[in-house]
Amino acid sequence: MMMMGTVADTAWIAERARALGFDLCGVAPAKKFPELAAAEEWFATGFAGEMRYLGDARRGDPARVLGGARSVIVCGMNYNSALPRSVEFDGDGGGETSHDGDGGEPRGWISRYAWGDDYHDVLRSRLNALVGELRERFEQPFDTVAYADTGPLQERVFAKYAGMGWIGKNTLVLNQEMGSWFFLGAILTTLELAPSLDEAEAPPADLCGSCTRCIDACPTDALIAPYQMDARRCISYLTIEHRGATPKEFREGIGTHVYGCDICQDVCPWNRRAPTTSLAEFQPRVFDESASGDLTSLFRPSLTALAALSEDEYKVAFHGSAIKRTKHRGIVRNACIALGNATFERGGTTHHEAVAVLQRLSASNDPVLSESALWALSRIQSSAVKSDCDQG
Repeated sequence: MMMMGTVADTAWIAERARALGFDLCGVAPAKKFPELAAAEEWFATGFAGEMRYLGDARRGDPARVLGGARSVIVCGMNYNSALPRSVEFDGDGGGETSHDGDGGEPRGWISRYAWGDDYHDVLRSRLNALVGELRERFEQPFDTVAYADTGPLQERVFAKYAGMGWIGKNTLVLNQEMGSWFFLGAILTTLELAPSLDEAEAPPADLCGSCTRCIDACPTDALIAPYQMDARRCISYLTIEHRGATPKEFREGIGTHVYGCDICQDVCPWNRRAPTTSLAEFQPRVFDESASGDLTSLFRPSLTALAALSEDEYKVAFHGSAIKRTKHRGIVRNACIALGNATFERGGTTHHEAVAVLQRLSASNDPVLSESALWALSRIQSSAVKSDCDQG
């Protein structure tokens, strides 16, 4: 029979997690919490769109992921850099074109979490290291499985019951000190560990209060009610998970986002004083004159450079990056839509360069890319006509 771990063991796990680079750590029992069943109902409504993997029945019961599971060790890692937020730029947030120091270059927004190295790899290596330390401390045989946002485990639910925060109205875990700018990874284990919250202790209180800033700020109305998201309307879903043509009803709302969205986090009061990280892995990639085309940085990248990337250039630029999930077609499609929403100094070099790239893409054999480019060209032309009328 396996002995239950002590409070001291749980404290040791948290200390070792921090030594490995995690900022938060807690232990929750591997139970079927009510939120797991609620997620099944959410999926049944169709809100998950094309993300069929979210319907995996194992997500409702950790024992179906790992037989004999007793505990979940949840770890959080800060990825918040000191660079400005999307809503600090002109337009509807999301990195709308700012001409200050850009020479009129239309720029897009990549979600903060994807600026650097692939967080799955960064977390996975540290989670595996923590598993190694567990095996040195605990002599009895036990099983583990570690996930860095990669398996049928709802980390945010177990984070709540590990005392790490509450699930906010934007559906993300919020921590009083850290805000929401942290990745979650988890180790499911047959070890029976002492939970971070004792039996009489409730999870952290919901401190969202009457605030609805995240709901009000969403350009595509993806947060259909407090604590409830229709992912099919979410900019992150539309620019990453959705594979076909971008639905026309959401194109203007997407603005100049090309991968993911930070708006509901950017406007959250709990993120105003969130600490930043100095980890090199999460700082924006910067490119020299190499095989990455004209791309220079993942912080507010040139939309024209993104749209112009060849498949080979894409592979070089996003090797070891979370952005590879959207694939070459996805990032070029997104750049086209963003160019259609961007503002230009008409007649300037950047205007001509963008139009030339879009014209080339409009002749693509890929119907999604050709249609996206034609839509962008029509928007740019319409904007030019309107400008002429205003001046006339």
